[in-house]
Parts: sequence; structure tokens; C-alpha cells
Amino acid sequence: MGEARKDALRLDFDRRLKLEFHGTNVTSDVGLLAYRELDDALGLTSTVDLEFRDLRTGKNTQHGLAALLRQSIYSRLARYDDTNDVERLAVDPAMRHVAGGRAVERAAASTSVMSRFETEILTQPMNLKFLMSLSGIRICKVHQRKLLKRIILDMDSSVSPTYGNQEGSAYDGFFECTCYHPLFCFNQFGDVEGALLRNGNVHSADDWQSLLEPTVNRYRGYDILRFFRGDAAFANPEIYRYLEAEGYFYAIRLKENQILHKKIEHMLTRPMGRPPKKPIVRYHSFRYQAASWKVARRVVAEIEWHGGELFPRVNFVVTNLRWKSRNVVKFYNKRGTAEQWIKEGKYALKWTRLSCHDFVDNQVRLQLFALAYNLGNFLRRLVLPNPVKEWSLRTLREKLIKIGTKVIRHSRYVIFQMAEVAVPRTLFYEILGRIRQLRFLAISAGPG
Repeated sequence: MGEARKDALRLDFDRRLKLEFHGTNVTSDVGLLAYRELDDALGLTSTVDLEFRDLRTGKNTQHGLAALLRQSIYSRLARYDDTNDVERLAVDPAMRHVAGGRAVERAAASTSVMSRFETEILTQPMNLKFLMSLSGIRICKVHQRKLLKRIILDMDSSVSPTYGNQEGSAYDGFFECTCYHPLFCFNQFGDVEGALLRNGNVHSADDWQSLLEPTVNRYRGYDILRFFRGDAAFANPEIYRYLEAEGYFYAIRLKENQILHKKIEHMLTRPMGRPPKKPIVRYHSFRYQAASWKVARRVVAEIEWHGGELFPRVNFVVTNLRWKSRNVVKFYNKRGTAEQWIKEGKYALKWTRLSCHDFVDNQVRLQLFALAYNLGNFLRRLVLPNPVKEWSLRTLREKLIKIGTKVIRHSRYVIFQMAEVAVPRTLFYEILGRIRQLRFLAISAGPG
């Protein structure tokens, strides 16, 4: 039986073909090494051993917390979204080298070790609190290499379908499914500034302060312009007052009501003549004070007349911006990119896969997915050459990460012989060169 496992497999349609399996000598995820190089250049996980509290008391701990965290993040980046593939990844050459530590010479962490790390160590209150702040802290490290002139925060909620009796799972009438209802905060570059897992039946803006306040606090000392965008779920006077007190300009959509429509009644007359092919768009700005507001605020109305439609499409945006009405609406409409980033997280990393029973375990999983997403986005926006600058995270996974490679070991070197198909040597060389430049690029973009 032992020899049968080693012998090559033969194919009847062509007996010249032989199939051999060398799991520890080949890898399909060698592109992760480029992400590991960026990780090292920015110092994203180098100090994790000092930042997390290690609760392990045994003397035979083989892997440090930094190596375990890297294994969690990089496996998700390569679309291994749970621990089902850990045993195979533990001997994968690429995963062993990106994890680092003792994994390089032996093997990465096993399924039991990774499970305990994610469900016991990271779920401890102090560790979980730090883990939830880690995305923002790593973004600040990126700002030290790239000048920041302004920050635009986009907040939006999403849905993570649940199956079975998961803690915190509930039916949501809007999404029409049993789910969790996570909340995300992005910046204008597509980075996840923070993520918060919530029960499935909460309002879209529920617990917004827990997510927004830490992000606002991080940028308080920066000499930059600050902006916030949100849909109608965030049309809350408490949010307005908070943003105004913190010096943020905001554009938030308002739900329609009779009073708002009365303000633009003079603009609801259908234009005369043959309707053009393009919509006729008009804008109107006015002061408005709802019953729950202590002061009146500016509201911008957008009225669109489309050919073949009897009534106009009307949108209202509350804002403290002093721009022209057209520019306010144009600025608000870019909020839709946050929805695209959420979709990218779903399709590229499958971050809606929160399959643990305990709510806190799924909170940890969401944070790990956010860290993996940010690492992928850092590489895309900081070091990708112009010809591939617009690649999505899913395209990067399929073309850059998933490169078939043969591994040759010598006494002093480990050589990864990479297939040159979707990503040629010149492109990989340029990516590594740009990462190398980041090592020596530090600017005074922080507080002060």
C-alpha cells in the first residue's frame, strides 16, 4: 500500500502521461509571498507578539501569535475561508514561509491550534478589543508612507446569511432572510477602517458610535479635511451633532416627506416640449428643520426628469457643505463605492461566511476577514503598476496569488519556480520593486 501511494498514476487515454503528487514541494499560492513582502515593508504584523496577550501556559508552544495571525489572514486572502483546509495548508511551502517562525522549517499550525487561536485566544476581551482596532492601526501605518490630504468616511451595513441556531442570528425583514447585520466603515481608498458584527434584527445604523468614534479619534490630530457620507439610515440628528462637533463635513440622504416635497413644489412641473434622450436634472437648496432637530440645516434636492416617466425622481441630501448643489449631490453619489467594496469583500474573500455558533467567534472571524481585505487592498492601491491598477481583489487572487509553483530546496536557498502565465516575471519584478521603495518612504503624515 505504501508503494501504491508513491507510484505515479496512469491515464488510459494516453499511457505516456503520469500523475505524481508532491504536496510539500509544490504550491498553488506562491503569490502570497508578494503580500508578505508588503506586510513586512509596512510592519503590519511584525509586533503582534507584543500587542496580543498570549494565554497559553504550556512550554511547548510551537508558533508565536504573529505567525498564527498571519496564517489566519493569508489563508482567507487565498480564499480558504475556514479551518477545513488547515491541515493541507500547514505543509504548503508558500503558507509556511508567509506564516514564518518555526513553520518555515517544519509545518504551519494544525487545525486544532488554529481553532484554539481564533476561538479562545482572540475572543478574550482585551485581545478582541485590540483586534477590532487593528484595521485602523494598520491603515495609519500606510498613511505614514503616503501623504494624506483628506479623509472621507463611508458607513454602510450589509448582510451575512446564517444557517442553523447561531447566537445572535435573527430574521431581517428588509433582507428577507435569517442573518447577521454587520456594519462597515470605509475610507475613500476602499480600506476598511472598522467592522462591527451585530444581531440580524437591528436597525442599519444601530450602534454607529462604537464603530465611528474610534475612527474619528484616530484622525483627530491630523491636519486634514474630514468628510462623512451615509444613506438615509444614518439621517439621525445625533450623528449630525457628533460630526459637526468633530469638524466633519457630511452629506447624508434624507427620506422623503410632505414637508420636503412642499419645499420643491415649484420645481415639480414637468418641462415643456419633447423630452431629450438624457434626463433633465435640476437642483434646489433650502433650509429645513425637522421636529427632532434643534437647529435648521441645509438640504439639497435633486430632481430628475426621465423620458417616458410621468413623475420625477427626487432625492434629498442633508449637508453642512457650502458647495454648489450640483457638487454636493455629485459628492454624495460617490458613496455608492462603499457598496461595491462590500460586494468585493463578499465575492473575493467570502467574508459573509460566519459559520461559528458563538457570536464572539464570528466577531473575530469578521475582523480577520477585514484584515485580509485591507492587506489585499493595500497591495492594489500602493504597488500595482498602471497596466493592472484596476484589477479587482478576485482577479488578483486568481492571477497573482494562484500561481502554480515548484519548490526546490538547497542548503542556503529555497527556490520557487513560478509558472509565467497570467503574471510574467517583469510584472512581479515591478511589484516587488515598488514594495521595496515603501520600506524607505516615510513621511510626516501623522498627527501634529
